[in-house]
Amino acid sequence: MRKNFSDIGFFPQPVLVIGTYDEAGVPNAMNVGWGGMCGSRYVNINISRRHKTTDNIFSKKAFTMSFADQAHLVEADYFGLISGAEENKIEKAGFHTLKSEFVDAPIFEELPLTLECKVIEMTETLGVIRIVGEVLNMSADESILGDDGLVDADKLQALSFDRVRKVYRTLGGVVGQAYAAGKKLL
Repeated sequence: MRKNFSDIGFFPQPVLVIGTYDEAGVPNAMNVGWGGMCGSRYVNINISRRHKTTDNIFSKKAFTMSFADQAHLVEADYFGLISGAEENKIEKAGFHTLKSEFVDAPIFEELPLTLECKVIEMTETLGVIRIVGEVLNMSADESILGDDGLVDADKLQALSFDRVRKVYRTLGGVVGQAYAAGKKLL
């Protein structure tokens, strides 16, 4: 028997930290629960109009998207609890920023994987702003790279948000080879 639920679960749901600068150049971070890839070089986030991050993106037409990791769970969760209009979240979390060479947005030194994005589309629908960004660069700390020089998801320990249980999870190891496992049925 199947059961109906009011909370819709979508697995995995990455925990994304969106980095922006305001008009004065002050960095801000926001934990976004609604975002992901929407093409090979494009990402999207969906946030309400009332966020400081939304204002910053409207102003700068740029943002960074960092993947929260297990080592920074507390800070990533905090970034979603309070508005940057109320306090300097970067300073309080003890984070350090670098200016992206590709877009007018900060890179957080503590988060090991960051996509640097230029806004290409902003639309309002269903009460939220959908922002599509073109990824101009991906920067990764060497600590999360495998021997082949590529990002190793096991080393990254990226957080995933379980919306149904309201907990953070990490993903497990490799269970199969993409574009190959299904060939058994060809």
